[in-house]
Amino acid sequence: MKHIHDYIESHQRRFARGEHGHRGHGRGGRGNRPLGTGDLRLVLLRLIAEQPRHGYEIIRAIEEKTGGAYSPSPGVIYPTLTMLAELGHVVVSETEGGRKLHSITAEGEAALAAGKTAVEEAFRRVESLGEARDDSDAPPIIRAMENLKLALRLRLERGKLTPSEIAAIAAALDAAAVAIEQS
Repeated sequence: MKHIHDYIESHQRRFARGEHGHRGHGRGGRGNRPLGTGDLRLVLLRLIAEQPRHGYEIIRAIEEKTGGAYSPSPGVIYPTLTMLAELGHVVVSETEGGRKLHSITAEGEAALAAGKTAVEEAFRRVESLGEARDDSDAPPIIRAMENLKLALRLRLERGKLTPSEIAAIAAALDAAAVAIEQS
């Protein structure tokens, strides 16, 4: 399943940059990601230190900081959040709907303080992604498409849909398609 997330993440970045050709989709390493695992951990910790967040909110926050140029996949974010919990840097509590809220711990604050320079550099890199992207390919539309795919994927992963939920989702998608076609 990891290779699917890598593939999706690679396409998200390429579309956000306006690269629509089919180049190699290398796996592993940092070649396809703007942040290495250590940098990503620090970015997540800083975002959680700003306010407790759910995984989806973290993905959105990174997406916003990059101006839609980078949207990390759940396959990258959720294992990193699990690692942060295992390290004792965040504590996880369940909220309504079974969503997990991540809050920073004293150990997480200490890790952020110890890695202050690395955190600042990682955030500069994240924010520079938005500055470097090509604005000619309507990034807000591409970002919105990726958000829709992510929302659908997350909803489907939560469990079986009822017939009324299926009908409601299909109706919302059909309405969006009609609105787009008429614009």
